[in-house]
Order: sequence, then structure tokens, then C-alpha cells
Amino acid sequence: MSKRKRLLFTLGLVLVMMVLSACGNGSQAPITSESTGFWDGMVIYNFSRVIIWLSDLFFNNYGLGIIAFTVIIRVILLPISYFQTKSTRKMQSVQPQIKELQERYASKDTQTRELLQAEISRVYQENDVNPYMGCLPAIVQMPVMIALFQAINRTEVLSSGNFLWMNLGESDPFFVLPILAAILTYYTSKLTFMTQQDGGGQGKAMMYTMPVMILVMGISLPSALSLYWVISNAFTVAQTLLLSNPYKVVREREQEEQRKRELEKALRKAQQPKKKRRK
Repeated sequence: MSKRKRLLFTLGLVLVMMVLSACGNGSQAPITSESTGFWDGMVIYNFSRVIIWLSDLFFNNYGLGIIAFTVIIRVILLPISYFQTKSTRKMQSVQPQIKELQERYASKDTQTRELLQAEISRVYQENDVNPYMGCLPAIVQMPVMIALFQAINRTEVLSSGNFLWMNLGESDPFFVLPILAAILTYYTSKLTFMTQQDGGGQGKAMMYTMPVMILVMGISLPSALSLYWVISNAFTVAQTLLLSNPYKVVREREQEEQRKRELEKALRKAQQPKKKRRK
């Protein structure tokens, strides 16, 4: 998946979340044990029950309950994140081949573009690369965020619960959590961008666009959702540093480039004609 398509896909997911959240906000029926339907009776109800149960473990602190719930969700998603990391590494390993194909089939006519796509698909298949794997965690987390939003909104004890200076059912009055969520979103994107050898304008646009969108949504949505974003992104940062460590990848890449430059310099020096000694 190209960076442009990935950017559009991510923005589309955010838009879908905003629309579905707004629709869910219109349904003000409280979630109880008598709620029916798969979404209300199974998903949202069980989300609210789990958060309340976790909060009871922390002396009825609903903020800590949401934090514990977020960590559990991210731990459950760890296998998906692991496969995403492996997929990203494979994608990076085939980028030189993809770039060579793009240069070979540089023409913009339909036939050439079809040949290019066929060759790219062949490279992906031969190297066991799934270009859509990188979007899987976002797809999985989307219903989780929507369900969390509705669970908070439609469970009275959660919507009226307090954590630190905030009412969890209302937006953060001091914008602390939205700002933290935006900063961590930016840092998460930056860590991902660091490992890309051919990061383009779309990648940079996404790195700056997503934090702004998270900030805008966090200002208007319940602080419980901003709390989820903060903890989730902090978990992602720690996970990225532990699993792939972009700083190590960049350092190794720079060392490899330095070795190549030194080797090329040594080869050029060896190929230079030796000066005849003067008698």
C-alpha cells in the first residue's frame, strides 16, 4: 500500500470513528443487563462491566479502571502488533526492488501502470509481504474506541465518574489529555517514519495531520477517550522501542552507509594508477 493510500485510509478510519461516535451519542438509552442486540447487549455492556470491575479493584477509581482496561486491550493486540512490525520490516527490505521497478516502468500509460502493479504484486508474493498488514491494528482498535466512547456515555456510573481534575464523561477542561494524546501520536508516527528509507511527503503529512486531528477530537470528546488515547499511544511508544527500536535501526543504517562509503573510497584509491618512482 502506497503512503498516499495509507494516509487516505487512516484519515478515512478517523472520519468513520467520528461519524459512528456521533451516531452512538444520539442513542442515549442507558446500557444495562437488559440491553439487547449484539452491539449494545454484548459489546458495549461487557465493556462497561469490565471497566467497572477493574475500577472496583482500584477502590472505585474509574480513571485507573480505564487505564487498566487500555493496557489489557493493548496486551491482547500484541500479536497483531508483532506481525505488523514484521510486515513493516519486510516492506522495507523490498523497497529497493520496488524503487527499481518504478524507475523501469516510469511511463504513465495504462498498460505500463498495470505491468508495474503486476510486478510489485509478484515481489510482495515472493517475499511473503502483505502491504495491508500495517493497517490491521487501526482496523481492530476502531470498534474498541467507539465501544469505549459509548460505554462511558451510556453507563451512568462511568459518565459521572471523576479522575484527577476531570469528569470522565466530559471533555478535559484544561486540554491536558488531548495535548498529551497529540504529542504521543506525533512521537509514535515519528518512530515509524524513522525506519522508512524512502519517507515521502505523504508520510510526513500523516505525521503532522494525525496529532492535529487527535487534538481536535480530544478537546470535544469525553476525557475518558483522551485517557485511552494517551495510555494506548504510550504503550505503542514503549512497544516500538522494545520490539524494533528505530534509533538502533537508524544507527545501524548509518554505520552500513559509512562502511559502503569507506569501501567505495578504498576501491577508487586502489584503481588509481600508481605514480612511477623518480630515478
